[in-house]
Amino acid sequence: MVAGLTLAAIAIPEQLATARLVGLPPVSGFLAFAAGSFAFAAFGANRIMSVGADSTIAPIMASVLALIATSGDPHYAEMSAVLAFLVGLWLLAAGALGAGWLADLLSIPVATGFLAGISVHIIAGQIPDLLGLSAVSGDFPSRVSNIWRQLPDANPYAPAVGLSVLFGTLVADRCNKRIPAALVGLLVSGLAVWIFALQRHGLAVLGALPVAAPHLSFALPTDSELARLAPNAIIVALVCMVQTAAVMRSFATAADEQENLNRDFAAIGIGSIIAAAIGAFAVDSSPPRTAVVEQSGGHSQLASLVAVGVIAGVALLAAGAFAFLPVAALSGVLIFIGLRIFRLSDMLEIYRRGGYEILLVAASAALVVLLPIHTGVTMSILLSLAHSLYVIARPDCAVLSRVPGTTVWWKEPEGETGETEPGILVFAPAAPILFTNAAYIRRRLEASIAQMAEPCRLVVIEASGVIDIDFTGSQALQDLIGDLRRRDIQVALARLESVRAQRAAEQTGLSAVIGAAHIFHSVEDAIRGERQATERA
Repeated sequence: MVAGLTLAAIAIPEQLATARLVGLPPVSGFLAFAAGSFAFAAFGANRIMSVGADSTIAPIMASVLALIATSGDPHYAEMSAVLAFLVGLWLLAAGALGAGWLADLLSIPVATGFLAGISVHIIAGQIPDLLGLSAVSGDFPSRVSNIWRQLPDANPYAPAVGLSVLFGTLVADRCNKRIPAALVGLLVSGLAVWIFALQRHGLAVLGALPVAAPHLSFALPTDSELARLAPNAIIVALVCMVQTAAVMRSFATAADEQENLNRDFAAIGIGSIIAAAIGAFAVDSSPPRTAVVEQSGGHSQLASLVAVGVIAGVALLAAGAFAFLPVAALSGVLIFIGLRIFRLSDMLEIYRRGGYEILLVAASAALVVLLPIHTGVTMSILLSLAHSLYVIARPDCAVLSRVPGTTVWWKEPEGETGETEPGILVFAPAAPILFTNAAYIRRRLEASIAQMAEPCRLVVIEASGVIDIDFTGSQALQDLIGDLRRRDIQVALARLESVRAQRAAEQTGLSAVIGAAHIFHSVEDAIRGERQATERA
């Protein structure tokens, strides 16, 4: 019960602000929270995960919907429901098909970068309301330019309210994340509007919440609308999967993580489908809300259900009070959320320990900031895949030497030399041998032979890093072995430990071409075996 009350205090301002971020009426945020919470309580595996409206996916959905309709238009809300339905279907399919591995498609640097880009969009989008200016649209540079031109027209009451809420929330969050500072800020700013009639001085207010029971409704999109929504629903679903996997791994409540992860995907998908049916938008898991539940002592989904009940009571009993809620205060909450998404500590850690991967952070953030958000996120995902493909396509290929006094063959640190055998090259490709890298590995091997001080008579491929071999990679190795043997260079294979790679070598004919007599458990065995074969000959 305590965890539920604490969650409600955190969720009320967040759900209101996120609905505004999507471009929908504030009450839709409450509906999304109810849909996500009920669905996850019924079908989810994790017992403390909080599901509802989430600021990570909200800007992506808003940028997609803006291509179809204008915020405030009934058709905009209809298409938001269609998008939520499609996101739900993708998540449900991912859960049913056991596609939890898709959550690993985004590397931490790329995910950190595109979240930073989303953060910039959130903050830039809220500055007009924070300053009491008229709304701006267009790409990021255009919005910044428009805000700059309007600065002389700023309403002094708006930044006073918004910045007070922002700073108060930041301070409270640093002291104790369970303090509902955002809710307190909204209450105090609403009281100020009521007491001092600040709306008469041009301060924009939210307006009373419509008191009406949710009803089932759904509008069918046109073919062109569906063509826009369907692929972007995949992007939103993938971001939901990545975030849900991160939440589950941080707040695991059961042992069988992979199976439960797929179940959680399906549960969030059902939540999005329910949200679509009652006129809300797609839902997602929330890391900060889940952390609040854990820190408040929550041990089951009862905490989320209590929070839904509290929020429903607030919406019903205090709907008129929202007429005094200043828009600038909600902007302060959203800017706080944007700052929380901007993970500076993660960036510094990547810079210190990740080497060149900090460039992935910068590139991903730039794509999301400079392009439309949905396009930028898509390009960030492709960037993550391209990076992983590059790592496989250009693997580390080492020439090994024997550690003095041992039978261990190792890549010595730069500047140090180990023992070598005359005329023998021990070559270690540290990657699966696939169509993407087979030609590159061959070039590296031939270059290593050319750099030997004396003629090469034996190449030992140390294959402990080879976890798979595809048909193209096998054919490339077979061609290479044939060419080397025609040059009187024998080839042996050592330490092919992966069962998957062993099976592939058998199936593709590579093992037969090498010959069982030339396949060994260690480099030392390979050298000894080839020496004995030479002596017998």
